[in-house]
Amino acid sequence: MPPPQDASRSGRRPGWPWQLGGSAWRYLLRRTGHEFLRSRGVDQAAALTFFAVLSVFPAALAVVSVIGVVGDGPATASRVLDLVEQVAPGQVAETLRGPVTQLASTPSAPAAFIGGVVVALWSASTYVSAFGRAMNVVYQVEEGRPFWRRKLAQLAVTVLLVLLVTVVAAIVAVSGPVLRWVGEIAGVEEGTVQVWQVVRWPVLAAAVIGIVAVLYATTGNVTKPRVRWLGLGAVLAIAVIGVSSAGFGIYVSLFAGYDDTFGALAGVIVFIIWLFLIDLALVLGAHLNAEIERARELLSGEHAERRLQLPVRDDTTSARTARTERLDHERGELLREGEPLPPRPDTLPRRIRRRVETVWGWLRGHRSPRPPPT
Repeated sequence: MPPPQDASRSGRRPGWPWQLGGSAWRYLLRRTGHEFLRSRGVDQAAALTFFAVLSVFPAALAVVSVIGVVGDGPATASRVLDLVEQVAPGQVAETLRGPVTQLASTPSAPAAFIGGVVVALWSASTYVSAFGRAMNVVYQVEEGRPFWRRKLAQLAVTVLLVLLVTVVAAIVAVSGPVLRWVGEIAGVEEGTVQVWQVVRWPVLAAAVIGIVAVLYATTGNVTKPRVRWLGLGAVLAIAVIGVSSAGFGIYVSLFAGYDDTFGALAGVIVFIIWLFLIDLALVLGAHLNAEIERARELLSGEHAERRLQLPVRDDTTSARTARTERLDHERGELLREGEPLPPRPDTLPRRIRRRVETVWGWLRGHRSPRPPPT
């Protein structure tokens, strides 16, 4: 395997993590912490937590609806909540159990089902949108995609994440009796079923890491490197989530006294804090991914000390944003000098009028000529 110096001299970015070398790893780990603080990672996590609170129940509705089509929704939801109770502080599972169980047990007509899933996906996409804005900050790029293109991409990512979470829920829901029943039908030996009981937990961990890597890869207005690099940030995020959840659970159980202070609201408070810890870990993992990419670019000889050299997905609206900023500065100078402010050329009515004139001119140019008179 060629050392990092060879990759640098050849101008190629290292293709695997072990090609980075000790110096690069020390540099990128230290800079990950610096950039996390410099870009106000705590504030980004707080903003993501707000959108997570808005999105969690619509997302749960979408997942439970999909599970209800292919299996036993209430039973699967109960097993997933049992897993959440093992991972998260106890009040979190109790806070979610009532609403999620009600969603899973409520029947609906086909039209209402489809409409509910569509509305739920649209609502859940607000978190994907917020996460994309956070990724733009992490990778130091501006959002240049038009709204319709950006929203379609966010909805597609939301649908993909819902399907992946549904697969994870199915892995959790496959209990011992179900496995033995499936094994009898498929002719699988009992030993194989017992092995799956053990193996499914590493499979579950890998699936969760994959979900986080997909979230990293598909959000933001920047073309990311391959998923094998993004998986490193996902592993860090999952590890931090596990450690922080365990520590927070011990703190809540032994020292906090949320039940005495907040009463019936204790579960909600604990749930929001737990979501904040999750988003904090996700932002930290994204910064690690960005700094790994910076180290790869530096080792290949690219000037990435200040800004990453990754291409953006789209810059359609970047020129409009720059023009608006320039107009604001020019009008500010006129105001400072006491000059009258002329009408803005970029108001919505003027833009609509220009767009209509452009379309009309295009139609007139492509109109077939009239035949000559006979």
